[in-house]
Amino acid sequence: MSHVEARLEPGIAHPAKEGARHGAGRLRPALLLGALGVVYGDIGTSPLYAFKEAVRAASRGAQAAEPAAVLGAVSLILWALIIIVSVKYAVLILRADNRGEGGIVAMLALLGARHARPGTWQALLLVVGLVGAALLYGDGAITPAISVLSAVEGLKVDAPALGHYVVPITVAILIGLFLVQSKGVAFIGRIFGPVMLAWFAVLTLLGIGGILHHPEILAAANPWRAVDFLTHAGWHVSFTMLGAAFLAVTGGEAMYADLGHFGAKPIRVAWFGLVLPALVINYFGQGAVLLAEPDAIENPFYRLAPDWAHYPLIALATTATVIASQAIISGVYSLTQQAIQLGFLPTMRIIQTAHDERGQIYVPVVNWLLAVGTLTAVVVFGSSDALAGAYGIAVSMLMAITTLLAALIALKWGYNPIAVVMLNGFFLLIDLVFLGANSVKLFEGGWFPLVLAGLVALMMLTWKKGTALVEEKRAALRLPEDVFLERLRANPPIRLPGVAAFLSAATHGIPLHLSRFVERSHALTERILIVTALYEESPTVPESGRAEVSQIAPDFYRVTLRYGFMEDASIPEGLACAVRSGFLPENFLVEDLTVFIGHDTVIPKSDRRGMADWREKLFAFMQRNGERTGAFFCVPTRQVIEVGTEIEI
Repeated sequence: MSHVEARLEPGIAHPAKEGARHGAGRLRPALLLGALGVVYGDIGTSPLYAFKEAVRAASRGAQAAEPAAVLGAVSLILWALIIIVSVKYAVLILRADNRGEGGIVAMLALLGARHARPGTWQALLLVVGLVGAALLYGDGAITPAISVLSAVEGLKVDAPALGHYVVPITVAILIGLFLVQSKGVAFIGRIFGPVMLAWFAVLTLLGIGGILHHPEILAAANPWRAVDFLTHAGWHVSFTMLGAAFLAVTGGEAMYADLGHFGAKPIRVAWFGLVLPALVINYFGQGAVLLAEPDAIENPFYRLAPDWAHYPLIALATTATVIASQAIISGVYSLTQQAIQLGFLPTMRIIQTAHDERGQIYVPVVNWLLAVGTLTAVVVFGSSDALAGAYGIAVSMLMAITTLLAALIALKWGYNPIAVVMLNGFFLLIDLVFLGANSVKLFEGGWFPLVLAGLVALMMLTWKKGTALVEEKRAALRLPEDVFLERLRANPPIRLPGVAAFLSAATHGIPLHLSRFVERSHALTERILIVTALYEESPTVPESGRAEVSQIAPDFYRVTLRYGFMEDASIPEGLACAVRSGFLPENFLVEDLTVFIGHDTVIPKSDRRGMADWREKLFAFMQRNGERTGAFFCVPTRQVIEVGTEIEI
């Protein structure tokens, strides 16, 4: 897509052209529609509950809304959308891309935190970043619950007796949503954009109708309305209102997380051209309804619509919230894939649900764990009002972490430190204010996503530390190449016809399962490959940089395959690439080689070294239940032979 070179903002900026990986040319309508459905599903459905909760907080729980509270809430939401989403994310954060990819994991890759040594500030940065990534899992469990609940609760507007059926209907919808994940979202994906386009059009029309009836709500465009109310309402009411109003911007993080799928330009055009105006108009319309009917505080969104339109609106809102839920679920799949490939989680079964579209994946373990968390939230909290207390704290913490990491990236790229500190410090201060406001809700349900995020962060850190301990043990047992070759010369093994590839986690030394195989069988194939697949800090690696081959001895090669953290590592594809590039002889038949894989059995040892005993047991459990290495690297089962090794940590 086209990019106009201009003086970059000092806070967040990338020296390269934005969106380069999406190609140059005119903006495609398909990208805009896709961005509407995937990027803006969450923030687009926030009018169902955000304004209602903000006014309730400002009205101190009264059954009728106060005019000053209404104007203050609308003004606060308006300027939160402008400052946090429009300026911070759309203008600045989108520039902190890793060759077109965004998100917390991409930031960690940019900062090189993955290889941080223990005790350094980079190691602390890695912990902070992994906590930020884990917070997305907490958000992923809460978003479908509060979104679908808030839509189905529209039934109570016309038929209060149906209130008892809201939770069962919500549970049924969510179970159906998680059940269809294994089928892929290709069909749903095709209707994402058009449905969300209709949704934003309806938001705009409803809001315009409310504003035309009570145009005095336009006074809320003055930011002083929010400041004046917050300064005179008392700290408890102000903090509660800030926490509730934050619900209107919780989907802003998706703009950055989905950067790699659409590019910065479609995301910005969709936001400024449609999403922001539709949201602002609808929030003003809801405010106008409450100025005219203060007792409509129970559900001002549905009160905007005429009575005959309530049930069609409920159907459309439910569809929009299902789309928002699907978007966050797909985002969690993508985050999991990146975390696995960068070594933060054990290998899991990842199913490609569409061969002609990148990013369409299904992760069964994550799907059902997420389903358990979401359904638990619906059943335990029971209403969108109660869930509002659980929603926001994880996202506000994530936004603060994103601002901090973005500032470090800007400093790494050489921007003026004073400008970076001032600009990012301003946004960090706003993030911390909202985080403090949301922390008031900690015991009202805010603990729920934090517990989920804490469990995920614990698993990530345990896996990272455990794999480092295992590799340390492997390195101590791994033979140097010259020693291994000398042993072969001293005791020549029986040479078998064919080619064998031994997968290795290291780029030097002899893999344990190779030396053990020779030691126990006294045999070796005529041709040998030691293959290492590495994930780089960049999202993708071109085919020209895929394979690197060095010859250790005649018919004995070391092959290093490099992949980006957004790619699937395929050993057969990588070796075929090495043959095509001339690095390996043309008569290497990849489909005929035998792939030997080391299967480590981790044995926790109580010796006060490494990790605590319970963490070592957790790591051993994760290691035993991870996806088979051969399957993860796309090696056909008929070509795989596993050689076991016991390793104590």
